[in-house]
Amino acid sequence: MDYLIGGIAGLVIGFVVAWVLGRNRAGVDRSALEAESKALRERAVTDAEHLKREAELAAKSEILKLREEQDRKFEAQRDQARAAERELSRREQSLSDRESAVDKNRRAMDEMEVIVTKRTADVRVREDAIAKAEEEQREALSRLSGITREQAHEELLQRCHAEVAEEEEKIIRKSLEDVKSTVEEKSKDILSTAIQRVAAQHTSEITVSVVDLPNEDVKGRIIGREGRNIRAFEKATGVDVIVDDTPGVIVLSAFDGVRRETARRTMLKLIKDGRIHPARIEELVKQTQGEMDEDINETGRRTVLEANLGQMHPKLVHLLGRLKYRTSYGQNVLMHSVEAGEVCAAMAGELGMKTRLAKRCGLLHDIGKAVDHEIEGGHPAIGADIARRCGEEAIVVNAIAAHHEDVRMESPYAVLTAAADAVSAARPGARRDSLEKYVQRLQKLEEIACRYEGVDQAFAIQAGREIRVMVNPSKIGDRTAQRLAREIARAVENELTYPGEVKVTLMRELRVTDYAR
Repeated sequence: MDYLIGGIAGLVIGFVVAWVLGRNRAGVDRSALEAESKALRERAVTDAEHLKREAELAAKSEILKLREEQDRKFEAQRDQARAAERELSRREQSLSDRESAVDKNRRAMDEMEVIVTKRTADVRVREDAIAKAEEEQREALSRLSGITREQAHEELLQRCHAEVAEEEEKIIRKSLEDVKSTVEEKSKDILSTAIQRVAAQHTSEITVSVVDLPNEDVKGRIIGREGRNIRAFEKATGVDVIVDDTPGVIVLSAFDGVRRETARRTMLKLIKDGRIHPARIEELVKQTQGEMDEDINETGRRTVLEANLGQMHPKLVHLLGRLKYRTSYGQNVLMHSVEAGEVCAAMAGELGMKTRLAKRCGLLHDIGKAVDHEIEGGHPAIGADIARRCGEEAIVVNAIAAHHEDVRMESPYAVLTAAADAVSAARPGARRDSLEKYVQRLQKLEEIACRYEGVDQAFAIQAGREIRVMVNPSKIGDRTAQRLAREIARAVENELTYPGEVKVTLMRELRVTDYAR
C-alpha cells in the first residue's frame, strides 16, 4: 500500500514540476509557481493520505469477509462432526442392544438344549420299553399260534397279495366299464360321422402301365435295330420296357410312379409322331419331364386349394403333387392323404378343435412318401424334417412324425392324425392284400391266442379285425379273464402289423348238463 501511495505522489510531483518548468519557460513568476507547486504538493499528499485510508479500509473489509466465511466453514464442519458423533453413538447403542439379544437367545438355546437332551433320553427309555413289550407280545403270539414270525409274515403277505389282486381286478373292471359306457359310444359316433362325411373313392393301382399299339409294326420300330431304340428309351426314362408276344401292347414297369407316367406319355408321343430314334426319344423325354413337373405342381396347388388350407410352401405343394403317382399297398397316397385330412378335420370338429389345423396335419402326414425312395429313413421322420424346414408349425411337424407312434405324440392333433390314417387305410377295399398274406395274418392271430394256458379255441373273424377266444371256465376265472384279454391284445400289437385295430373278445361260459331217468 505504501508503494502505491509513493507512486501516486511521485506522479503528482512530476506533473507539478513539469508544469512549473513550463510556466518558467512562459515567463511566469517563479514565486507564484513555487506557491502553487507547494499547494499542489499539499493537495497531493492529502489525496494520497485519503487513498491510503480507503485502501486500508477495503483491505480490512476483505479480511473481515474472509474471516466470516472461514468461521461459517468451521461451523459447518463442527455440525457434521456432531452429527457423525450422534450417529456413532446410535450405532454403538444398537450394537449393544443386539449383543444383549444374542446373549439372551444363547441362554434360551442352552436351556432348550438341556430340555431336548432330557426328552431324548426319556424317549429312548420309552422306545426300549415298547420294543421289549412288542418282543414279549410276538413271543406270546408265536406260542399261542404255533407258527414262527417269518411264517406269519409270509402268510400275511400272501393274504395281502390276494386282496390287492382282487381289488385291482374290481377297480380295473369298473373303470373299463365306466370308460366303455361313454368313450366307446362317443368315439364310434365321431368316427362314423367322420367316415360318412368323407366318401372318397378308392382305386387300386399297380406298378406297371400298358400302352396300346396301333399295329405290330410299331412294336418293331420301338425296339429298333439291334434294340438300340428300346435301350435309349429305358436309359432316358429309367423304366423297364417289356415287349412280349402279347399282340398290340407293350408294358412299362417301374416302382417310381412319376417315371412310369413320364415314360407312358413319352411312348404315346413317339407312337403318334412316328419318328422313333434315340435323338428323338431324348428330346421327347425332356419335353415330357417338363410337362410332368408342371402337372405335378398344378396337382399340388389344386389339392391345397380344394382343401382350403391357405398358403403352403412351394416344396410341400410339389411333393403333394408327386403323391398322385405314389401307391402304398395298392392305395393311391394322394387320395389317402386327402381322405385322412378330411376325416381328421371331421373328428376335430366333433371334438371342438381347430378343423383347419387338423386337416393340414392329415393332408401332410404321408408327405415323406414322395421322397422316401431317395432319402434314407422312415417316411414319418423324412416328412417331419421336410415340414420343419418348410416352416410348418410344431403341431403339424409332431403329427407327421408321430402318426406311426415312432415318437411321442405331443398334441391331440397327432392322435387324430394317427386315427384318421388308420381309418382311411383300414376301410374295406382301400388297400389290396394278397390271399396268402391275408390267410397268414388270420392264422397268426389264432396262434397268438391259443398259446395261452386255459384257451380252448380261437377264431379270427371280421377279416382279421376281431378275434374270439373261448376259454376253459374251470381254468380261467372271472378275475383272470380280463387280464388274459389284455395280454392277448398286447401280444397282437407287438407281433403283428395291421391297419386299424383288432378287437379281442374273450368268452367264458359254464354249461352244466344232467339227465333225468
